[in-house]
Amino acid sequence: QAQLVESGGGLVQAGESLRLSCAASGRTFSRYAMGWFRQAPGKEREFVATIRGGGSTDYADSVQGRFTISRDTAKNTVYLQMNSLKPEDTAVYYCAADVNGMGPRRRASYEYWGQGTQVTVSS
Repeated sequence: QAQLVESGGGLVQAGESLRLSCAASGRTFSRYAMGWFRQAPGKEREFVATIRGGGSTDYADSVQGRFTISRDTAKNTVYLQMNSLKPEDTAVYYCAADVNGMGPRRRASYEYWGQGTQVTVSS
């Protein structure tokens, strides 16, 4: 059974940094695209970043230049380094896997999801 488990969320002040981790198990995710999405209260879940099977990346405009997605295939883990955090980054962050490796921004393309980790940025 494939499983994704996020960690690393927390409460920080604006301008600070956090690194989220997503540990995958049950399958070899190295060729999958791995994405990060987030959902703020009262809003739809939105795309944040993805790293495709070939290693290319894509970011939402709102996080471009501040967030960096990476993966350690040996550890079956994906990371999201978040710098210069803003209050509007406050949300539950979810890790997801796309078995086709394409990593589009559309959340329906991702077959596996983690349970989410809360990130709260105070002003």
